Formats: sequence, structure tokens, C-alpha cells
Amino acid sequence: KEQVRENAKTYERQIFKILDPQKTRVVFNSQWMGQMTAEDLIQLAAHYNVARMLEREDFHKRYHEQKPISIHEFLYPLIQGYDSVALKADIELGGTDQKFNLLVGRDLQRDFKQEAQVVLTMPLLEGTDGVRKMSKSLGNYIALEDRPADMFGKLMSISDQLMLRYYELLTTESLEQVQATHPMQAKQKLAELIVAQYHGADAASGARQEFTHRFSEKEFPDEPDARLLLTRADVTDHAKPAIGLVELVVRTGLVPSKSEARRLIAQGGVEVDEVKQSDPNVTLALTVGHRYRFRIGRRKFAVVEYKAQE
Repeated sequence: KEQVRENAKTYERQIFKILDPQKTRVVFNSQWMGQMTAEDLIQLAAHYNVARMLEREDFHKRYHEQKPISIHEFLYPLIQGYDSVALKADIELGGTDQKFNLLVGRDLQRDFKQEAQVVLTMPLLEGTDGVRKMSKSLGNYIALEDRPADMFGKLMSISDQLMLRYYELLTTESLEQVQATHPMQAKQKLAELIVAQYHGADAASGARQEFTHRFSEKEFPDEPDARLLLTRADVTDHAKPAIGLVELVVRTGLVPSKSEARRLIAQGGVEVDEVKQSDPNVTLALTVGHRYRFRIGRRKFAVVEYKAQE
């Protein structure tokens, strides 16, 4: 319970970048679910049936593929729907993937003699890879609490096609005007608009200037995003010290996983001393005292140095 409340604080910090905290009330469904007895839960379950549950796309698919569906999975939309009853909700927002659960709330409200809430769904936002939905675990996300420069840089890394999608879902700008603008200018405007929304106009302007200085002019920054010091303990052959490029990129801490590092390298997204690398299996020979300058992706920089002492 304490961990849930700690997590909730991070959600509050983020949502209050958009909502007015003075006009927002935060409640936990433990207020009503914590008082619910086994008898109450059974009575709640009686308000819905298995046939209706199997209308949900993923349940329907798994049932016909003879894949198991646990009972507690049926309880999730039921309990989420009951939240609408407890709150007497008049409108509920959610992603398109939540449509079934939101409609369960409407059904339960009718059963409890309440006016059914309005359901408003929004498309899921694709992550920076343009393929999968934005997710921290997939490493394709832009956090609302990212530093302005990081947020700006991540937005500049997306494809031109994804840029249009972001304009559509995240701004009120005219798509016709966006499409008539040079992609680089349009993307910089998008990044500045979004950074301004969460950090203010001054921070957005500063992030744009920093991006232009660091990336458009292709200068290696005076202060990189990461510094890594390697020693004899990091290599197996002290006579000919070397380390795999994938391993090295991960150790900088600028990518979330080896698979992401491997993908970046294969796509030519990693440079070592201004030389583009494209082979994830390559091993980098290390020279004592040499500072290797890494460009990782389009916005991250690292300096790696090898010293012979432990």
C-alpha cells in the first residue's frame, strides 16, 4: 500500500503539469474496494456474465485459440467498471485499448440506477520507434519529467511520418500547414511546442538553441551525457585489451538494453571518434589514455577512457 502511494505521487507530479491541482481530487479505489466483503464481490460479479466478457477482443481470441483465461482477469474490467459506480462518474477517459472496460462501467451504472457515463477514448500514442506503443519498458518513451533538452532531442529523433502523428494527437496545429513546412522546421516547432507545454516557453527556447548548437552544427559537446572509465578489470586479455561494442554502448547507460544497442549499431546510429559503426559484433581495441568519443543515436554523447590500473 505504501508503495502504491509513493508511485501515485509520481503520477500526480506528471498529471499536474496539465491539470489544476486546486480543481482536482485524487481518490484511491481502496476507499470502496477495501470495504467490500466476499459476499459483496459475488453480488457485483452477478451483474455481468461470461458471454459479455468474451466479447472483449483479447478474451474472445484466447477462448477460440483454447488458451487459458484466469478468473481474476474477468474481475479486472468488473472492478474498473465499479469505480465508475462508486464515483458516480459522468465521463471517463481512456485509450482505445480500454474501450471494453469503460463500457462495462456504463453497464454497471445502469444496473445501479445511475445515468451511464460518457466514454471518451483516444488513440494510443506510438513510441519514438513509430511502431510499438510508447512504453518505458521498451525504451521508446518520452517522459513528462525529462529535462527540456532531452525531451527536445527525443522529439527530433522521430521519423517525419511519426511527426505528423504527434502533431495530430498532441497539438492543435493545422496539419495542412505542417505538411507545407520543411520537415526539419516542422519537427523543431513540434519539439518546442511540447517542451513549452511541460517546462515553459523559456525552457523550450533554450532547448531548441542547445539542440541547434549540439546537433545541427554537429559539434561534440564540452560536457557529454556520460563518461565511462574502463580498467583492467573490464577486459579479459590485458596484453590486448578490447571490449565488445554492444557491451560498451550499454555500459554508458545511454541505452536501456543490449538489444537496443545492437539495433542502433546495425542501423548506423553509433559513431566512435566520428566513424560510423554498423557491425554489432565488432570488438573495439582499447588504447591506454585514449578518450573515445561516442555519438549514440542522434542526441547522446559519451566519452570512454581506458586506464591500465585497477
